[in-house]
Amino acid sequence: MILRKAVRYRLELLAEQEHLLSRAVGCARFVWNRALAIQKSYLEHGCGILSYVDMAKCLTTWRNGESFGFLSESPVHPQQQALKFLDRALNDAFDKKSPKRFPAFKKKGLHDSMRYPDPEQIKIDLKPQDDNGRSVLPRIFLPRIGWVKFRKSCIIGGEVRNVTVSRSGGHWYAAIQTEKEIPDPVHPSTTAVGGDRGVANLLTLSDGTMFLPVTAYRDLQKRLAREQRNLAHKVKFSANWKKQKAKITRLHQRIAEIRKTVLHQVSTVISKNHAVVVLEDLKVRNMTGSAKGTVEEPGRNVRQKSGLNKSILDQGWGMLKQMLSYKLRWSGGMLLLVDPAYTSQICPVCGVVDAGNRPSQAVFHCLHCGHEAHADVNAAQNILARGLANPYGVASTAGLAGVVCSPE
Repeated sequence: MILRKAVRYRLELLAEQEHLLSRAVGCARFVWNRALAIQKSYLEHGCGILSYVDMAKCLTTWRNGESFGFLSESPVHPQQQALKFLDRALNDAFDKKSPKRFPAFKKKGLHDSMRYPDPEQIKIDLKPQDDNGRSVLPRIFLPRIGWVKFRKSCIIGGEVRNVTVSRSGGHWYAAIQTEKEIPDPVHPSTTAVGGDRGVANLLTLSDGTMFLPVTAYRDLQKRLAREQRNLAHKVKFSANWKKQKAKITRLHQRIAEIRKTVLHQVSTVISKNHAVVVLEDLKVRNMTGSAKGTVEEPGRNVRQKSGLNKSILDQGWGMLKQMLSYKLRWSGGMLLLVDPAYTSQICPVCGVVDAGNRPSQAVFHCLHCGHEAHADVNAAQNILARGLANPYGVASTAGLAGVVCSPE
């Protein structure tokens, strides 16, 4: 099994290095935006899209010309990688089976990042010393930037494949992707469990285990609103406006880090204790759509729907699914996705489907046979049964041999 992981470290930059990184990231963003503008122009004139090879030739012309000669002052490989990312995004947008959103222009200061794809150009010194022979922070060599110190918070296990440099919350980070070959893992557990994602509880398992909801945004919502009001009272793009903007950015980053920490803890516990986890294949983007409607057809319960959307997005359902997927794969387990239709209304005893079976958020009472249970636990049990019977994305259930359901 090829195990790929990424470890993220905070960089300690000098003022000159930070300037060089900002310029390099800006050049990669410029290449993306200009290439996207060309591709959209070709599409508007009915000429299709250019291939990556054609766009790479354009990049060479830009770097060697006078108009965009500033591109040659920054590393070329991140700019080429930006074109590759754009080519992949365009192909995904025109995929007939599962099309994705059409790529958009990138804005300065929003998700600033670039990738060094060539591992031959990356050097890492884990035990550097100063002129007096004392140990200093580890450092990494980035082309056109030089040796950069970083905070080594965890080990680097495996062969380095690429490095992604990004800026978030006023700090720069380097995500080092590694790769190594390991024996096919065998999960120590033989249990399967279903999980029902919700708002009252982040995740409820079919064995009755409940994980408390993530409330990072709700806990800091008032403080965030206060800081945003202070920003509105300042002159746009002034020095104080920029300071206040940076304060809000750090607050958003804190909320995101709290959410990510909780989801890592929950996904680690579940992936270690269960070999198979079954979840609903929820379309979170559709579920959190606005209910405002139009002027001709205004929506209903807009305020309530807005509050529900905030609670759903605060839980990080998509991130939890992603974490469970790769952590189970690393440990030899499996994540299955099932159709979410009527999982909260089906009685596991008699099989009757009735919306009246769930009179409240926490209570399930079958109107046909009288079966009672906690509504979320009941839904998790239905999800587990549906997953073991007909899982999404699995050709057969041969890999489930020896797996037993968790006790109810």
